[in-house]
Amino acid sequence: MKIAFYSMTGNIRRFLSGTGIKEQFELYEITEGNKSADISEPFILVTSTYGFGQVPDTVKIFLENNHDKLLAVASSGNRNWGQNFARSGEYIRDEYNVPLLMKFELHGSQSERQEFMEKVGNFYESTRREKVQSH
Repeated sequence: MKIAFYSMTGNIRRFLSGTGIKEQFELYEITEGNKSADISEPFILVTSTYGFGQVPDTVKIFLENNHDKLLAVASSGNRNWGQNFARSGEYIRDEYNVPLLMKFELHGSQSERQEFMEKVGNFYESTRREKVQSH
């Protein structure tokens, strides 16, 4: 399982760097240059939100090609946007029928980073168990 992420301003890159997650999972950065690429394995998406709660266009294009491998989503935003805070995660959850693991502000607090690691670890373990049990 990979962690695919889009970091428009660098906040998500900083968030993930603070988690230590790349010691356990491969990171895949979505960029303008690879937004149309196909990835070969299941992934959790971590994305920013822009404007009034929108999904970044780069992420939309990436998901058009890779939504069949999307397992879950986490989203970043700014609480100043009120009800639109990190709303891109809600849109992706609803459109692709995947769990929204969490929302976090900007580059996240230490407790949000820890929460993300726990949720990803628990999610990974439960999906591995389901695979084994389905065989």
